[in-house]
Amino acid sequence: MEAIIETKQLSHIYSAGTPFERGALVDVDFTAYKGEYLGIIGHTGSGKSTLIQHLNGLLKPTSGQVLFQGQDIWSDPKLTRFTRFQVGLVFQYPEYQLFEETVYNDIAFGPKNMGLDEKEIDRRVREAAYFVGLRDDQLDKSPFELSGGQKRRVAIAGVIAMEPKVLILDEPTAGLDPVGVESILGNIRDYHQVHNATIILVSHSMEEVARTVDRLVVVNDGRIPFHGTPREVFQHGGELERMGLGVPQMTRVFHRLRNMGVDIDPSVYTIDQAKEAILRKLRSGKGAV
Repeated sequence: MEAIIETKQLSHIYSAGTPFERGALVDVDFTAYKGEYLGIIGHTGSGKSTLIQHLNGLLKPTSGQVLFQGQDIWSDPKLTRFTRFQVGLVFQYPEYQLFEETVYNDIAFGPKNMGLDEKEIDRRVREAAYFVGLRDDQLDKSPFELSGGQKRRVAIAGVIAMEPKVLILDEPTAGLDPVGVESILGNIRDYHQVHNATIILVSHSMEEVARTVDRLVVVNDGRIPFHGTPREVFQHGGELERMGLGVPQMTRVFHRLRNMGVDIDPSVYTIDQAKEAILRKLRSGKGAV
């Protein structure tokens, strides 16, 4: 697979040289590949937010490198600016950052800063609005007339409208009801599939990342202790719990069954996988193939 963004020996120290000095990242080697759907998990204060803010140049490393398509993003100011448009970052509760008079203008803010012409800006605004489920008649409204979930969609559309090659979302479903969660995740999945963009999803929800991402990166105490497919990562259940993370409920149930002596595959993390594992066990017990 081709790396699109990576860090090499990345370290970051807040308030360096003061009594409040704190190391947030320590020699982190991180890679996201072109077109993949990557999840980042870690407890509050683990360093995951600091990591993603380095990926589009919001924070500058204390030491180490951030590479976008093989180039150090801090080697040239023009490259730093270019990366910020190519690596879009949606903060947690992004609806609090809306400020324009209309939904249309809020979504258009990024493309305008890119220096695009009006026709291209209009195309991007309407396409981004479509991806997040906003109707044309909502574009002329004030974003402050919309519901909380709709405001979240506007904020995400504002980043999508820049058509980034990497889209990073920090807890995009925080505070939403189950219907809102599924809707937002569906919007992100659609963008991923249509544009073949790299998606980086930061989440506290083990169930959410388990059923959504292709690969997981675990951040703990400013380091990356392990990464891999969800199945590989959730096999470290004990270590994850010691980090304050835990595993999906379905994985916990199957580990419990295994500990009770049931001969069943414990590396299960979704309902569909659980169904298949139970059916295999029942067929095996009946002598079926």
